[in-house]
Amino acid sequence: MIAARIRSMGSPHWLALYGVILLSWGALYLMALPADLRAAGAVYGAEFLASLCIVTPDAAGYLGLVAMWTIMSAAMMAPTALPAFAAYDDLSARAGGGFRWLVVGFLAVWLGFAVLAAALQMALFQLGYLSIFGDSQSLLLSGVLLALAGAYQFSALKDACLTQCRAPLAFFMSYWAEGPVRNGLRLGAVCLGCCWALMLLAFVGGVMNLAFMAVAMVLMALEKLPEIGRHITRPLGVVLIASGAACLGFGLIG
Repeated sequence: MIAARIRSMGSPHWLALYGVILLSWGALYLMALPADLRAAGAVYGAEFLASLCIVTPDAAGYLGLVAMWTIMSAAMMAPTALPAFAAYDDLSARAGGGFRWLVVGFLAVWLGFAVLAAALQMALFQLGYLSIFGDSQSLLLSGVLLALAGAYQFSALKDACLTQCRAPLAFFMSYWAEGPVRNGLRLGAVCLGCCWALMLLAFVGGVMNLAFMAVAMVLMALEKLPEIGRHITRPLGVVLIASGAACLGFGLIG
């Protein structure tokens, strides 16, 4: 059974999906600002970095930020949905395919998130709450985002979405008649319900911080696994709330 699953995941539609994920991470690597340039920017100021070809609100504009968030969402979220994609592939192999349209529907939801996240980044940058790197410049903003993400870990909506993600076979069988695109949209919406608050922590960890993105992706993927995720979600919420409280406390004192 396992050997058959491994062989099936080497088929062209799976290879295309792997290619999208790898290309997305490659693009993020190329767009990420190296640590030495970040240090130079701290010394020489924003004007030094604004003269470089980098993805920042002032250099790239809104559409550039949308493209960046779209690539980041594909790189981070598609891997977390691999178990669900595999469950759909098993079902569709006996019922007429549609795998690629499922993935299209899934990514369309995250494109919508990218549009909103880019607008939020632009607004926070113009208000002075974010640096040109997308890092929070305010302990109060960091505290609010961390506390919000931590509280959301305990919410009924998060729990409901995780329940769907952890049982993809039952999820698809419930909505199979709607077709692959609508199933993809539903899966994307459920995934968004699980992960939007954690994704917004990019403003705390750094929007183009590859280390943060990798750690966040792993945590979100583990959360969706039925045997592991239940031991991660609430402890992670406690850590995030405590971190948010610390940031808020230092922010108010400062």
